[in-house]
Amino acid sequence: MELLGVRLELPANAPVVLLREQAGERRVLPIYIGPEEARAIALALEGVSTPRPMTHDLLSNMLGAVEVTVVSITVTDLRESTFFAEIELQSGERTVRVSSRPSDAVALAVRVDAPIFASEQVLAEAAMPAAEEGEEEEQEEIVDQFRQFIDEVNPEDFAS
Repeated sequence: MELLGVRLELPANAPVVLLREQAGERRVLPIYIGPEEARAIALALEGVSTPRPMTHDLLSNMLGAVEVTVVSITVTDLRESTFFAEIELQSGERTVRVSSRPSDAVALAVRVDAPIFASEQVLAEAAMPAAEEGEEEEQEEIVDQFRQFIDEVNPEDFAS
């Protein structure tokens, strides 16, 4: 899968990560995520480094320190409107799969340049046909709106 980026779904202003098949039908898989995870992905995609490590940076640093490699991440399942993912890790000869939220897996994959996959079952159930050419400009406008949202959002905005 190719990570198209994080968009802001209107009119609800809900962040969504978009993954697209690199071959075949080039279907797009939208996964709604939280604003903090959206911010973490967007910052990594834009190459922004923070003065102190964010959670996904910390995880990446820890894995590197203990010589564990992120082999890939896979969106594995969709149950009751909730996506599931796995992170495949390798340490020497040992390979381990760890359950994860897709948003956290993608945020980590961006930081360590790991490939992203999605099961055919998930694609068949939740992916949409590729966008037409005119829709690409509209998507870019949505990206710009999301960047503005990320720049202006504060953690206090989500406090109960």
